[in-house]
Amino acid sequence: MTTATSVLGGLFGYLIGFYAFSWIEPFLRASRYWDSYQTAVTWFEAWGFWAVFIAGFSPIPYKVFTIAAGAMSMTMLPFVLASLIGRGMRFFLVAGMMALGGEKMEAALHKYVDRLGWATVGLAGACLLVYL
Repeated sequence: MTTATSVLGGLFGYLIGFYAFSWIEPFLRASRYWDSYQTAVTWFEAWGFWAVFIAGFSPIPYKVFTIAAGAMSMTMLPFVLASLIGRGMRFFLVAGMMALGGEKMEAALHKYVDRLGWATVGLAGACLLVYL
């Protein structure tokens, strides 16, 4: 339930980015930033799945990436899959740890959650650099 509602919220963020961008696109096209925007779109299309996945799993603000995905017109299926996998892994990992460790695990998670999350981001970034 948590994963599903989180992904639905992500879809809402995607739509905000998708439709809000249409209001500013004419100004962007008229400016000197259009070529840079096109480069960003290409990058997000190539790495967008991984960006959304890492944001969904880590302490990086997932909502920001959902809005960016919409603004960059990321393809919907990879967006939804990355969201489902990233958010699902995060929520099931926390639930599993809580089920196994009880109150002691809850206290440890509250104390170290940010450090664990950023370590995950670093590890994911290193893996992307090595394998992709």
